Amino acid sequence: MRSDVRDNRARILEAARVVFGEEGLSAPMRRVAVHAGVGPATLYRHFPTKRSLIAETYAEQRRACHAAVRDALADEDPWRGFRSLVERICELHASSRGFADAFMTAFPEAMDFAADRERTLHAVAALARRAQETGRLRPDFVVDDLFLVLMAHRGVQEAPPAVRLTASRRFAAYAIDAFRATPEMEAPAPLPPSPRLLTRLPGPA
Repeated sequence: MRSDVRDNRARILEAARVVFGEEGLSAPMRRVAVHAGVGPATLYRHFPTKRSLIAETYAEQRRACHAAVRDALADEDPWRGFRSLVERICELHASSRGFADAFMTAFPEAMDFAADRERTLHAVAALARRAQETGRLRPDFVVDDLFLVLMAHRGVQEAPPAVRLTASRRFAAYAIDAFRATPEMEAPAPLPPSPRLLTRLPGPA
């Protein structure tokens, strides 16, 4: 591949990460082209469809998701594996609105992510059963609860980019505490740092 072709491809992918990351997958392809500083013809030569652009844009996040599932299933402590999977999925979703859209929703342009979603949910179900057997995960947990948490977690995208990851980690810690079967029997782990989301703290009531 010629250097100018490589450069154009790299600019398109970086632009897609920014545009989809801030606006979600509904952002039009032409917005990506403008942000990359290339013409539509150049964009479509590299990525003939939006689906192919999305798949390549989030290839790294998909690999990270696969690794999170693999590591969690391999952990000899199922409760620790369950916790780490929740934390890592939340971090991946906080990194980009586009990736969260691709994982959570049925965008026709993101169907390659359906297998990732199913793999993750099967892993959560397997980990949940094992963690429940240890008595650490509440017995009424169901896989839909993780989707409920991730739906609420999407609100993190409204935070300024500089604090999204911090907000995500604190959110995940609260969620994991809610999943714990007997929180009163264990000393609570310290919460991750709180992001500064308010420009001015409210005064006394």
